[in-house]
Amino acid sequence: MKLLLDTHLLLWAAGEPRKLSSRARKLLDNHDNELYFSAASLWEVAIKRQLGRKDFVVDARLLRRGLLDNGYVELAIAGQHVVATESLPPIHKDPFDRILVAQATVEGITLLTTDPVVTKYPGPITSV
Repeated sequence: MKLLLDTHLLLWAAGEPRKLSSRARKLLDNHDNELYFSAASLWEVAIKRQLGRKDFVVDARLLRRGLLDNGYVELAIAGQHVVATESLPPIHKDPFDRILVAQATVEGITLLTTDPVVTKYPGPITSV
């Protein structure tokens, strides 16, 4: 199964795995699953780190390198992803979460999230 991790899950998987639920750990450890991260998550980390957010202290370059080195597949932001955000219902105001939902929907990849608001969107979204 193809799984796109939201930004918090990426940060936890990369640096604080104890924060992952047992369900999330099981999905991430299953070698039959193909793990994806979005360029949008790197962008979010870079912006929020620069703003001094204490929950975003990792360097986006190092995070990207570590994810690639551990077999994650990078998902670029394409025009079709951006256009797809326009048809999303106004459930969530966070543009980073909205682009992740659009990417998962367009690409047919299951988005893994811990955000209960994100799980209200229709589409391939799983709460862990």
